[in-house]
Amino acid sequence: MSTPSWNGLRLDRHEGDVSVLTLDRPERMNAVTHETFRALGEAARVVARDGSRALVLTGAGDRAFSAGYDLAELPGLLQTTVQEFLDIEDTASGAVAAFHALPIPVVAAVNGAAAGGGLSLALAADFRLVADTASFSAAFARVGFSVGELGTSWMLSRLVGPGLAAELSFTGRSVSADEALRIGLADRVLEPGILLSTAIELAQDLADPARDDRIGKRTLTSAGETASFEVALRSRLADRS
Repeated sequence: MSTPSWNGLRLDRHEGDVSVLTLDRPERMNAVTHETFRALGEAARVVARDGSRALVLTGAGDRAFSAGYDLAELPGLLQTTVQEFLDIEDTASGAVAAFHALPIPVVAAVNGAAAGGGLSLALAADFRLVADTASFSAAFARVGFSVGELGTSWMLSRLVGPGLAAELSFTGRSVSADEALRIGLADRVLEPGILLSTAIELAQDLADPARDDRIGKRTLTSAGETASFEVALRSRLADRS
């Protein structure tokens, strides 16, 4: 089977039925665009059916996991109609939801800044291994968006609690790797040089055929959801209409 490819994304297969999906725009700090989100949604669907038993999500280079929505795209967004903008938001939300809904374990290897939409992608994973140089920021308000975008408010509140989630969302301040570990936003802090290999090793362990983490993931997800991720996204879109 040939490996699918998309502009700005790279999907590689490793031993143990582990796939690694890399946001591959290091010159733009792996910032995402409408087309990137469309490709991410397609990639999630490929991984869901290609026999992968675990997925690692990371960014190219050592500066950023993803700096969020590419600011170079903002002038174009200002020219869109309301319906066109909602269509773009649907595409982005659908991509994040697709990763959140994957029946296999997802490990985010956060190798640098994870801001805005990049934070949303990291939160959609089941595990977050982070470089000691990594940082997290809910930077939506700085570019005129709300932390409700892409389900971030839903995911962040469940990880760090509603009070801290509100503080991080309203201020948009940067959270260091050490603080992220302390508040539950990160699961492990590692040196950058071993981050990806450690994430792949964890994914290979989780992908062991002797395990069945799909059932465990479904159980944990349903146990923690009083309102589903999808309901939260639909509520957010309804608020904008």
